[in-house]
Amino acid sequence: MSALAIITARGGSKRIPRKNIRPFLGKPILLYSIEAALQAGIFDEVMVSTDDPEIAELAKGAGASVPFLRSAQTANDYASTDDVIREVLECYRAAGREFDTFCCIYPTAPFITPKKLSTAMELLKDAESVMPVTTFPYPVLRSLAVDENGHIGYKWPQYATARSQDLETLYHDCGQFYVCRTEAFFREGTTPCFYPNWRFRISTPKRTGRLQKSNIRE
Repeated sequence: MSALAIITARGGSKRIPRKNIRPFLGKPILLYSIEAALQAGIFDEVMVSTDDPEIAELAKGAGASVPFLRSAQTANDYASTDDVIREVLECYRAAGREFDTFCCIYPTAPFITPKKLSTAMELLKDAESVMPVTTFPYPVLRSLAVDENGHIGYKWPQYATARSQDLETLYHDCGQFYVCRTEAFFREGTTPCFYPNWRFRISTPKRTGRLQKSNIRE
C-alpha cells in the first residue's frame, strides 16, 4: 500500500512563538519528525504542510517535500488537524496522486522514532486507523472539580474510597502522530499504540525546558 507522511507545521503559534522551528537540543524541533519519517523507510513521500516560507525551506533542506503551501483557511487558529489532512489529500488528488494510507505527524514531537512509526503502520494492516496512547499519571476517576460555589470535591464521589488498582485504566492521546487508511478517514474504530506516559510533544515553554534538561530520547 502506498503511504504518505504529513507533517503539520504552520508558522503561527500563540503559546511558543515560532514553536515548530524552535531549537531543541541543538536543532530545530521540526527536524526530529522529518528525520524519523524519512529513516522509517515506509513512506512513498514525506511532506510538510505549512504556510510559512522559512519552514518550507527548512523542511526541503532536511529532505521533505513541500509541493504547495497551506491555505489561509487551514493556517488559522481554528483549523483542525482533520482540516489540514483533508486539504493535503485533496491537493495531491488534484495533482493526480493518491495514497492508500497516511500518517499525520506533529512537528513538536521529538520522541517520535522510526520504530514507533513502523509499528503503527504495521498495526494498520489490521485496522482502519491507529493512534499512540498512554495512561494518565493519576487515576482520572479520582479527579477533583470546583463547583459553582467555588468548593472543591470529587468529580465522581463513588470512587473516593476505591483502591487505585481497582479503578479502570484510562488512556489519553499522546499527541505525536496518527496513521489511517485514506478511505476510512472519517470512520470510527481506532486501534491504540501504547507508550509510557513521559513521552510528550512540546506544547508549552515550561515543558520545552524540562524535556531539554532531561535529554531523554529513545
